[in-house]
Amino acid sequence: MENLLSITTFIPALAALILGLFLRGDDAPAQRAAKWVAIVATGLTFLVSLFILAQFDPNDTGFQMVDEAEWLLGLKYKMGVDGISVLFVMLTTFIMPLVIWASWDVKVRVKEYMIAFLVLETLMLGVFMSLDLILFYLYFEAGLIPMFLIIGIWGGANRIYASFKFFLYTFLGSVLMLVAMVAMFADAGTTDIPTLMKHQFGSETFSLLGIQIIGGAQTLMFLAFFASFAVKMPMWPVHTWLPDAHVQAPTAGSVVLAAILLKMGGYGFLRFSLPMFPIGAEVMTPLVFWLSAIAIVYTSLVALVQEDMKKLIAYSSVAHMGYVTMGIFAMNQQGIDGAIFQMISHGFISGALFLCVGVIYDRMHTREIDAYGGLVNRMPAYALIFMLFTMANVGLPGTSGFIGEFLTLMGVFQVNTWIAAIATTGVILSAAYALWLYRRVVMGDLIKESLKTIKDMTTREKAIFAPLVVMTIWMGVYPAPILDRIGPSVEALIGQVETARAEYDAATRLAAAEE
Repeated sequence: MENLLSITTFIPALAALILGLFLRGDDAPAQRAAKWVAIVATGLTFLVSLFILAQFDPNDTGFQMVDEAEWLLGLKYKMGVDGISVLFVMLTTFIMPLVIWASWDVKVRVKEYMIAFLVLETLMLGVFMSLDLILFYLYFEAGLIPMFLIIGIWGGANRIYASFKFFLYTFLGSVLMLVAMVAMFADAGTTDIPTLMKHQFGSETFSLLGIQIIGGAQTLMFLAFFASFAVKMPMWPVHTWLPDAHVQAPTAGSVVLAAILLKMGGYGFLRFSLPMFPIGAEVMTPLVFWLSAIAIVYTSLVALVQEDMKKLIAYSSVAHMGYVTMGIFAMNQQGIDGAIFQMISHGFISGALFLCVGVIYDRMHTREIDAYGGLVNRMPAYALIFMLFTMANVGLPGTSGFIGEFLTLMGVFQVNTWIAAIATTGVILSAAYALWLYRRVVMGDLIKESLKTIKDMTTREKAIFAPLVVMTIWMGVYPAPILDRIGPSVEALIGQVETARAEYDAATRLAAAEE
C-alpha cells in the first residue's frame, strides 16, 4: 500500500478537521457524536498501522516504506520507519483508542477535548516517522500545544500553573536544539535525517572561552540536543515539570504523557544524539550515567514520601526513564535493546497505573492516599488489576517491566559496574514505594464510611485494561518478537558509533604523533 505512513499519520487529523467543521453544539447527541468519531478514527489508525507492522522487514536496517514529496520553499516532506521507530508508532496507535475510551465520561467541551487528542496523535506519529530535520522539529514542538490545552482546560485546580510550566520547560529546552539544527544544515547542506546520520560533523578539540571542548562541534551539538531531550524524558534535575503536569492533567492526559510523550526524549537520543554525534555522546556519557543514577535513587526516595497517588507514579516514571538513558548510553546491544524495550513496556505499565488512579478518582474525586484503604473488600477486580501493574512496575519476572530493567542493567554493567550497582538499588526502592502504595490503598479493613458503597470496575473499564494486561504479560513471558524487530537496527547503530569512535581515535593518535 502506497503512502501507508502518511495515511496512518493523518487519519486522526482528518477526524479532528471533520469534528471542527461539521459538529455544532455541546448537547448530549453532539457529545456522543464527538466521542464516536474519535474512537472510530483512533481505532482505524491502529488497524491501518498493523499493515505497517506486517510489511516491516526486521532484517532491513535501513528506513522502510519511505514516503516523500517536495514542499514550498524547498522544504521536504519525508516519512519512514526503521526497527527503532516502528514500535513507537505501534505503541502510539495502540494506546490512543484506549485513551479515548477512558474519556467516555467527559462532559465539558467534549468536541474540543477530542480534537485536542486527535491532533496530538497525528503530531506524535509524525515525530516517530519524520526523516527530515525541519519536519521533525515542527512535529516535536507542535505537540506541546494540544497537551498544553489538555492540561490547561480540562486539568485540576492548579492547571494553569502546571500547563505553563510544562510548556516553558519543554519549549525552552528545544530552542538550543533549533540552533544546533541550523548549524547542522550549514555544515552538511541538507536536512535529510538518513544523510545526516552518515555525515561526519567536526570533532576536533578547540578552545571556547578558555575551555577545552573535547569532541569539538559534535560535543556542542550533542549538548544542544541533550537540552531538549533531557527535559522531554525528563531527566534529573530538569524533571520538576512532570509531577505538576501529571497531577493537574485529566486521566487521559496523564496516560498519553507517561505512555508516549516521555518516549520522544529517548527516541531523540537514539535517532540523533548517538548516530550523528557519536564522539560528543562518548565525551558526555559519564555525565549522563551519573545523572541517570541520581535520578533513579533520588526520585525513588521522593516517591516514598508522596501523599498523592499521581505524584508517586510520576516520580516513579522519572526513575524508570533513568534506566532508559543509562541503557542508551551504554552503547551496547543489551543496553540499547533494554532501553527500547523498557520504553515500550513503560508505556503500557505507567499508562495502566494512571488509569487505575482514574478509576477510583472518578468515584471518590480525590487522589490522596490516606482517603483510601481496604478497597479489596469492595473492588476485587480492581485490586487484582492494580496488583498486576504494581508488580510489573516493580519489575517482577514474568512481566514486561523485568525484561527492560534486566537488559539495561546488563548493558550498563559491562561498561560501568559502579553505576550499575547504584541503579540496582532502584529496583529495591521501587518495590518499597509501589507496595507501600498498594497496601495503603487496597489492603486492610474497610474502615472509612465513604468507601463502603464504592462500586467495582464496570465492564467498560475492564475492557480498557484487558489489552494492557495482555501486552504486559505477553512481553514479559515472550519478549522475542519485540527484540527481534529492534535487534538488527540497534546492531547497525552500534556499528556506526564504533566505526566513528575508531576513526576519531586514529585521527587523535595521528595528530599527537605529528606534534
